Amino acid sequence: MTRIGILALQGDVIEHAAALRRAGASPSEVKTPAELATVDALIIPGGESTTVMKLLERVGLTAPIVQRVRAGMPLWGTCMGMIVAAREIAGVDQPSLGLIDITVRRNAFGRQNESAEVELQIAALGGKPFPGIFIRAPWIERCGPAVELLAERDGRGVMVREGNVLATSFHPELTADSRVHRYFLDMIRSEAGNKSSAA
Repeated sequence: MTRIGILALQGDVIEHAAALRRAGASPSEVKTPAELATVDALIIPGGESTTVMKLLERVGLTAPIVQRVRAGMPLWGTCMGMIVAAREIAGVDQPSLGLIDITVRRNAFGRQNESAEVELQIAALGGKPFPGIFIRAPWIERCGPAVELLAERDGRGVMVREGNVLATSFHPELTADSRVHRYFLDMIRSEAGNKSSAA
């Protein structure tokens, strides 16, 4: 069974783990480089982006994550995770991992009391709209030429993919709908197939 790591320094770790189990995957918490080496993919959950970037440096995970993802390991960032994965963060001088060619703006959809559930049309998921839960959510202000825009809210990008990196500004792990988690599992299987073909 594919082992999906969840960065467990802060954020919605338990919720992502439950959603992955519902989707048929085996979740594993990642707090150290040794734990990262045991997983096939990584989810960076919601939380506080400046804090998590400091914690990544402190535990020595920044460089290993970048190296693994650039070598093909699938990564999915949700909300804060999208900010951490982005190339640029608009309006602030804040470090990020630079793993997907987007510019994001923090808290762009409003503060905690402006949280909302919005029906999103996501063609990649097929069928009915997806219940997008936005909590102090960022939006995407710029997508690079290789970035695929998968969903928008009010004309702003909220779900994107570039190769083996997926990013959502909403929280699929807080819903009973496992389609985004299954989409990520399909990405992982596709990446594994690509590696087998190249071998």
